[in-house]
Amino acid sequence: MDRRSFLTQAGVVAGAAATFPAPAIAQGARELKMVTSWPKGLPGLGSSAERLGRAITAITGGRLKVQVFGTGQLVSAFEVFDAVSGGVADMYHSAEYYWEKRSPGFNFFAAVPFGLTADETAAWIHWGGGQELWDELSAGYNIKPLLSTNTGAQMGGWFTKEVTGLQSYAALRYRMPGLGGEVLRRLGAVVVNLPGGEITAALKSGAIDASEWVGPWNDMVLGLHKVSKFYYYPGFHEPGTVLSFGINKRLWDGLSADDRNAISTVANAEYTLSLAEFNANNAKSLEQLKEDKAIEIRKFDDSLLEALGKTSGEVIAETGQKDPLTRRIYESYIAFWRRANNWADLSERGYLNARALKFPYGDKA
Repeated sequence: MDRRSFLTQAGVVAGAAATFPAPAIAQGARELKMVTSWPKGLPGLGSSAERLGRAITAITGGRLKVQVFGTGQLVSAFEVFDAVSGGVADMYHSAEYYWEKRSPGFNFFAAVPFGLTADETAAWIHWGGGQELWDELSAGYNIKPLLSTNTGAQMGGWFTKEVTGLQSYAALRYRMPGLGGEVLRRLGAVVVNLPGGEITAALKSGAIDASEWVGPWNDMVLGLHKVSKFYYYPGFHEPGTVLSFGINKRLWDGLSADDRNAISTVANAEYTLSLAEFNANNAKSLEQLKEDKAIEIRKFDDSLLEALGKTSGEVIAETGQKDPLTRRIYESYIAFWRRANNWADLSERGYLNARALKFPYGDKA
């Protein structure tokens, strides 16, 4: 479906919604369509969406029956937002930074370079005022947003060329979405945004020189380790990437309080479950990559990370001034980031530094 015909269809469906109730009702159950930005059956991202759909169906006793569509089955990866906003679909599972052209504020609800981790993001959304700001932003597009999935800290990406410093980014054709992409653009890279299913072919053909995706587990599923040699860390651009669950707001507002609470409960549970799944499988997949002699796993140099951090700060500050609502989102995010960073210095960073010390522990020498 091309974009013109899609938008025409979205307009027709949105207009029809004023006359006919949506979603369709069959034998007392509401049949709901969830569209995703992931290939059908993709482990991690796709399976989280499938699990979410099954859980909603189960917890509502079948009153809400969710059917999940992979990218291309109903709409393309980057059209799921419009589909749900216009009523062509009822729900989406995707990443909010894909909608940054509609509002730069969406970036703060997906991933921010050198920003909040998975746990910190959940804390901001649930206890720091983030959900209220997200609701306000998305309501303008007829969408109710919820946290649903988190991939955890990501890797820096796959490169067909060695990264020796800032000069390595000059004219480098790099697949990276969101604010991280803007950081690299300012460092001279040619930034490309591709759906996950197209990355491997693009690396293999030479259409791009580098790409981030998620981490060892999902990267190996896509076969990125077969078409590039250098695997860099850390993923400065996505320290705890949120995948969101967007629901058509007219549908959401028409649900009973019990069903809204049930859906929120399922989404919160899936956020925790998905993060555990990614952490477990990334650790296992990393072991496999370390055994592959054709792969070189390397850390970005600290001087490079400092330069990336400086540019990230500039990008985020400028983004936060784009419009009044984005400014309020930015101010809330940064205030929470400062508090979270102070606590992390003493808690998780303090503990991880202690755990890295040289002492015998199990097989650790």
